[in-house]
Amino acid sequence: MNEEKLSIFDGDYNRLGERTREEVHTDGDWHETFHCWLAHTDERSGEEYIYFQLRSDRKKDYPGLFDITAAGHILSHELIEDGVREIHEELGMEIDFGDLTFAGVIKEELNGTGIMDRELANVYFYTKPVNFESFSIQLDEVSGIFRTTLRNFERLISKELKEVQSEGFIINKDFEKEYINRNISINDFVAHPPSYFHEIITKVKIELLKK
Repeated sequence: MNEEKLSIFDGDYNRLGERTREEVHTDGDWHETFHCWLAHTDERSGEEYIYFQLRSDRKKDYPGLFDITAAGHILSHELIEDGVREIHEELGMEIDFGDLTFAGVIKEELNGTGIMDRELANVYFYTKPVNFESFSIQLDEVSGIFRTTLRNFERLISKELKEVQSEGFIINKDFEKEYINRNISINDFVAHPPSYFHEIITKVKIELLKK
């Protein structure tokens, strides 16, 4: 089977060629990813919420941790808009690329589990209201969906709070949604740089103010 190929870039987003995914993560080459955050203002309470996926325990990298609502790599033959497949595959939601808002490219480096992951993250937001019944998650990738208020998430990232309350669901052993509340700490998240999270929070605030 052919290995997945990723385009590689310099730090200024100039394309240099392509390599296998394993080579890219071994040598720390800059490569393209697609990040989509779901966030919206609750119509009844006026509270702003941001959504996270709970990564499957079956995942090789960062199993069982909270992460971006939907994300993935852009293959060398793909366009950025092809990344919308991650929403369809991971979350089971038929969201059109045209319904997303582009929030810019964020450079980030994640070093863990034996890889050097240097991403040129193309960040998008989906800000229309959703409910937990809308999700039909891919269990090999995702084991649950949770949300917390944007205000509390910011306080958590800023280390003002050690834990915040979240609400959501997991898929139980009977393959049914089990709705639970859970206190989460910063250690429950994939270790994106704090600067990445702060930039996401700032951009989400600006976008939700437009609604």
